[in-house]
Amino acid sequence: MQKNNQGSKVILPPGTIGIIGGGQLGRMMAVAAKQMGYQIVVLDPTPNCPTAQLADQQITAAYDDMDAIKQLAECSDVVTYEFENVDLEAAAYMEQQGKLPQGAFALEVTQNREREKKIMREADLPIPNFSIVTNGRACEDALKHISFPSVIKTCSGGYDGKGQIKIRAEEDAKEAIHFAEQNEHCIIEEWVSFDKEISVIFTRSQSGEITFFPIAENDHKEHILYQTTVPASVSEIVKEKAIHAAGVLANQMNIVGTFAIEMFVKDETVYLNEMAPRPHNSGHYSIEACNISQFTQHIRAICGLPLMSVKLLQPASMINILGEDLQAILQAMRKSPEGFIHLYGKDEAKEKRKMGHVTFIAETTKKLQQVISNFEEMVQ
Repeated sequence: MQKNNQGSKVILPPGTIGIIGGGQLGRMMAVAAKQMGYQIVVLDPTPNCPTAQLADQQITAAYDDMDAIKQLAECSDVVTYEFENVDLEAAAYMEQQGKLPQGAFALEVTQNREREKKIMREADLPIPNFSIVTNGRACEDALKHISFPSVIKTCSGGYDGKGQIKIRAEEDAKEAIHFAEQNEHCIIEEWVSFDKEISVIFTRSQSGEITFFPIAENDHKEHILYQTTVPASVSEIVKEKAIHAAGVLANQMNIVGTFAIEMFVKDETVYLNEMAPRPHNSGHYSIEACNISQFTQHIRAICGLPLMSVKLLQPASMINILGEDLQAILQAMRKSPEGFIHLYGKDEAKEKRKMGHVTFIAETTKKLQQVISNFEEMVQ
């Protein structure tokens, strides 16, 4: 188990929380923190980024600018991050300064799919078969031992379906070999013909206490998360397996803060897919549907406060608002009393860019579907 260098310490309001990264996750962290009375300073290279619009201060600099990192450490009582591609030297420095209770280890793992899969395998958790390849020849050899369909992904970078291609049959091997030759460090995974994808989101305190949010069911369109619904329509056996696996991984990695694991469900079997060492898109429903959001629980964890017991108040669905849908959503707001709309303050509505989300809640799952249908009719 990888230990953080600092012990648990309590940061009370009006202490200052530093956030590395100024996107929508940082913005929603800032909302939660400001409601609790904390001050916020954000480090991001883009002036007036979504988080900066709510922060008390912005340090406008690159994420790997060590002078800026040192400035952030000096003016913050505790530091967190809103995405996993944080510069590891910067993270290590923050940890050494006793400002990063999450530590650098979770970042090292989640920045690299090979490390992710290896730590899952070491913990004896269910994952698809995989091979690591570093060139075209290695890819060609690996494909002789992996069943089709499969998928090849870059080991670092890549999101929302980017940085990967599906290998449906032997005829696609040439394309996969070319992909490996171009990207060098890649992972080939056997394709899981799953029934559904779920997200397990939990928060772990600095003392090791863990609270789980309701398991969410995800639907994607063109590799981008479209809708997340709670509660997920899975059996109690699947829930138990998913929560057990997440708990094992949380303790194995000594996680602090809110953390997400995407899993595939096939019959009663659960396969771990990818993880994120931060609040996650599929946990946004918690803002309205739970007694505490994934963001508030995260702030409590990094500030050394006891975690709140999580309860689902009502069934809910969260739908992402992409750039091409923004104007229709805005027009629907004129007519519909339904839906909690969150816009992220991004400067330009680009196609496939996440501009916000809308969450629907209702007393029952049946009523929830009707509420969503009524809203979607207005958006058409």
